[in-house]
Amino acid sequence: MLNHYAETYKNELLNEVVPFWEKNSLDKEYGGYFTCIDNSGEIYDTDKFIWLQARQIWMFATLCQKVQKNEAWKKIAMHGARFLEKQGRDEFGNWYFSLNQKGEPLVQPYNIFSDCFAAMAFGKLYEIEPKERYAEIAKTTFENILKRRENPKGKYNKIYRGTRNLQNFALPMILCNLSLELEHLLGSEQVDSVTDSVVNLIMNKFYHKESGLVLENISVGGEFVDSFEGRLLNPGHAIEAMWFIMNLGIRKKDIDLVKKAEKIMFQQLEYGWDNEYGGIFYFMDIKNHPPQQLEHDQKLWWVHVETLVALAKTYTCTQNDKAKKWFEKVHDYTWNHFRDKENGGEWYGYLNRKGEVHLNLKGGKWKGCFHVPRGLLEVWQTLER
Repeated sequence: MLNHYAETYKNELLNEVVPFWEKNSLDKEYGGYFTCIDNSGEIYDTDKFIWLQARQIWMFATLCQKVQKNEAWKKIAMHGARFLEKQGRDEFGNWYFSLNQKGEPLVQPYNIFSDCFAAMAFGKLYEIEPKERYAEIAKTTFENILKRRENPKGKYNKIYRGTRNLQNFALPMILCNLSLELEHLLGSEQVDSVTDSVVNLIMNKFYHKESGLVLENISVGGEFVDSFEGRLLNPGHAIEAMWFIMNLGIRKKDIDLVKKAEKIMFQQLEYGWDNEYGGIFYFMDIKNHPPQQLEHDQKLWWVHVETLVALAKTYTCTQNDKAKKWFEKVHDYTWNHFRDKENGGEWYGYLNRKGEVHLNLKGGKWKGCFHVPRGLLEVWQTLER
């Protein structure tokens, strides 16, 4: 049984990780959150990245909803929401990528994931503070995301259209989870419509049946494209997507979908595991050619945390010994390498291939208050059930 791990994950979440962000991340002068925080809790850069601001709103609102009605957590969520509501969007309702500390725009709204996590944040905020404007922000943003699906970067897309048109895995993956997060606002009919199409795309197009692996990019028609982008694998992305799809399968009472997601998850994990040093590779090439990403052999926090969530969900559904053994293996690697045993608090994010800390930051441009606390919460509550 794995349920004895539940208390370990709960304690780490509530006594180490959440207090780190409560203590260090709030900008009490201008609003919003700092995310560029080193291992001692010092702020080393004050720029604010919209998707990380939104993720922290969602995280603290989720803690209020799923753990306890804690007024301090609610205040932290509202603190970020006030900043984003006032500063986060352009005149067309598109969410910027980043702002300076005061909330002045730095980078244009080219990145649709700012919108995705803003919708998720205000949707969750509405559940703990049911003000109609929060629901409207979430729904309007979600509709804008759907309108941009075919060309997410819009006028900021640097790709020359028509020569090698590709579709990327990330947005369909996010829509699996985002739709479920917003079901209380969208209704089950719209959730079914969106998720049925993206699940079909993921499981029948991005999933490369011949290899058993999930591609990061395919042609607009769903075919394999033999290029750097077309050969690219991101095992962590695929594994995370599979636990989203398991949730959808459970919601639909579709056991075949759950089993297929479990099978694909294991295929990615087994292929992506570094048998020499342990851990899961960041990027790989499906033909074993050299990847173009120089960081391809690094070990990243979110990849491993999301894998633990997927394995916990798999074990809860199936009780199979394979899930148990893999959970224990990934748990040991993750807790021994990413967790800061000296300072406590939030975990490290970036290791080299050997598992040594590569950057001693606890948060930055891409890492904020999200994957570690969400993962700890998901594993705790999944195994406790």
